[in-house]
Amino acid sequence: MFRGTDSSAGAPCYHGPMPSSPEPILTEARRLPESNALRLTWSDGHAADYPYDYLRGWCPCAACQGHSNLKIHFRPAGVPVVAGSIQPVGNYAISIAWSDGHGTGIYRYGFLRDLCPCPVCGGPGEAIDV
Repeated sequence: MFRGTDSSAGAPCYHGPMPSSPEPILTEARRLPESNALRLTWSDGHAADYPYDYLRGWCPCAACQGHSNLKIHFRPAGVPVVAGSIQPVGNYAISIAWSDGHGTGIYRYGFLRDLCPCPVCGGPGEAIDV
């Protein structure tokens, strides 16, 4: 956490640097069963289809990624999966119950945006820094 001085009053402040524009937030998560994908739509108007197996492979939970990793790696599921229930986690993430019984991953909005597989965003490559 950043500790600095509020320039207007000289008082200490205990927040991180203020972003120049807010990060986009997820406004809709829609299952697309005909294409085995989840369509995510963002507050800035961006939308993309995330294949189920792609999202499951990027599960950020400790069981999939380990407890001390500094990077999250793609780890394919053993079988093709389908997204079951999709639940909000606070105002910052979603949780997905997968058809293989897995459902402990918390997919933060920023993480999902980093994963975006659309041609404009291009996806993360091999790993994502935590």
